[in-house]
Amino acid sequence: MNQDMHFDLVILGILGAFILYSLLTRVVDRSVLTLPIIFMCLGYALAEPLRNAAPPEVLDEGKRLLAEITLVLVLFSDASHVQFKQLRQSWKLPARMLIIGLPLSIGLGTLVTVLISPEGGVAMALLTAAVLTPTDAALGQGVVTSANVPEKLSETINVESGLNDGLVLPFVLLGAILASAGMAGTSTEGLALSALVQIVLGPVAGIVTGWVVARLMDVAQARRFISESAEGVVFLAASFAAYVLAEVIGGNGFIAAFVSGMIFGNTYRHNIRFVREFMEGAGMLLTMASFLVFGALLLPDGLAHASLKTVVIAVMFLTVVRVGAIWLSLTGAGLNASEKLFLGWFGPRGLASILFTLVIIDEFEFPNEAELLACVSMTVALSILVHGLSSTPLARWIGKRSQ
Repeated sequence: MNQDMHFDLVILGILGAFILYSLLTRVVDRSVLTLPIIFMCLGYALAEPLRNAAPPEVLDEGKRLLAEITLVLVLFSDASHVQFKQLRQSWKLPARMLIIGLPLSIGLGTLVTVLISPEGGVAMALLTAAVLTPTDAALGQGVVTSANVPEKLSETINVESGLNDGLVLPFVLLGAILASAGMAGTSTEGLALSALVQIVLGPVAGIVTGWVVARLMDVAQARRFISESAEGVVFLAASFAAYVLAEVIGGNGFIAAFVSGMIFGNTYRHNIRFVREFMEGAGMLLTMASFLVFGALLLPDGLAHASLKTVVIAVMFLTVVRVGAIWLSLTGAGLNASEKLFLGWFGPRGLASILFTLVIIDEFEFPNEAELLACVSMTVALSILVHGLSSTPLARWIGKRSQ
């Protein structure tokens, strides 16, 4: 069998898995399994066939392209659903977790990583902490959608996970630049200015794109120029327009996509359901592909470089770092100990951490890249399992505790 036919058969098998999962989504929802668990395991099972079927450069280009497309859409979509009007009524808990808890998580995570693995340096510790700070509500979907969970808690988890991946981007960029600058022979001239320009001009591109597209779409809706089937196209094009505009003027495209989504969602005067509908369809396909790529291309390399140190770092990020930072940020917020622990525990690491890692490893050179990959792989893999399996029973538990 030639390589081309082998590759075609592997792709056919993956597409068959996508179809089968989609046909059985309601059955899966009633089980302890989750989309991330299924496709991470499938990817790991297909790791060897996939590597044998395609040249390394093809796989590298494919995973980078998938990561960029998915990250742009996720950032825009998540931000577009955070409504400022609703936040005015229930902003205190998410604000505490984002304004206090997020920097605390990064700071505490950097300290823990330096103490456990000092040879990596502070810059790599900062990068590791930044990549592992954003959360993914999809890994604990049983919590977000459960009727047992008090609304204030499920809404807080939704808002935090929707915003923290975009807010952590400057820290990821800073850590990547500082860690890359530590490489021997790397020129550091102009790095600080370049980072500042990206962080400043990215939001500018996002604000312009989000506002202009929202206003144009409002006019098209008011005059009945646009059909329902075209609304998803506008969302798709606006996401990438913000990204491309930022790249053209020297800003960071991912920050632009996040800011653009937030401005679009709060400027557009009509129903924004088409964004959610698009992400429930095409977005699910990209999510399945991302977790499959993680299982096939990142997890095997991560496990190959895993050590006791990386396992300890992963466990610390999922427990002490996350829970400790959130507990401190919620002190004085009027929550009991069970509620604070619940919000601290449900900070699963998933899609954002995977996508950030795929992008920065391709874009930068680091002195201790293998350990970063191992830390991310171990943390995400453990999170996919423990958060996915604990979401339903803990949703029942917090429901009983809140009665």
